[in-house]
Amino acid sequence: MLNFRLAAPERLVDLNGIEALAGVEETESGGLRLGAMVRVRQLERDPLIARRAPLLAEAAPFIAHPQIRSRGTVGGSVAHADPAAELPAVLLTLGARVRIARRSRGGEPGSRVERTLDLDDFFLGPFFSALEPDELLTAIEVPPSAPAEGTAFDEVARRRGDYALAGVAARVRLDSGGVCGEAAISLVNGGSTPCLMREAARTLVGSEPTPEAIEAAAAACAATCDPAADMHASEAYRRHLVRTLTARVVSRAADRART
Repeated sequence: MLNFRLAAPERLVDLNGIEALAGVEETESGGLRLGAMVRVRQLERDPLIARRAPLLAEAAPFIAHPQIRSRGTVGGSVAHADPAAELPAVLLTLGARVRIARRSRGGEPGSRVERTLDLDDFFLGPFFSALEPDELLTAIEVPPSAPAEGTAFDEVARRRGDYALAGVAARVRLDSGGVCGEAAISLVNGGSTPCLMREAARTLVGSEPTPEAIEAAAAACAATCDPAADMHASEAYRRHLVRTLTARVVSRAADRART
């Protein structure tokens, strides 16, 4: 926000010294709790993350450059609410929730109030989230993956490390008969907010993820997304990328669910 000249705060608070915000923990249910200050670089290298949420490890190398990944945080990316960022789309696909804290208003000194919010309800607009001015995002909770579940991510950018012209994250869960029981698809740079493509994902549920079914979901994504045209790509070209990437990513996720 500072780089974009969209914010000019009178004071900045350094959170680097708060160790409680920088941990990666496995939850009792087998999911993950990521502290808001976990660096993006850790998503690439942490074996626990690779085991419990491989989609995060797969998408992390696409984010900016190594220098930025070494300093940028997971919580910062989510709170920034940039529709062109990879992490919001990936975490939406995984069904993540955010933990938010604030100081208790009128309570005992040092007391605080916490709330948990589905990430799907967190993003309200471009660079605009449900965080109140006196609130702090403290952690992101990722639910455990289900058996026979596969995930995948891919994007297209003009150069490695540039903002994606379009990107897609997908999650597919199959039942014992190979039929899709659950699916989720999210887009990078597919609209004014990070968003789930619910209608497109719903077309996959209840049938086997055949090439025809996957192509139908990809066509639905391209038809219902809302990409913006700019000097880098037209709206039509971005829709073409969404369709191509969705087919590729959903197919890869389905293959992984079968293995």
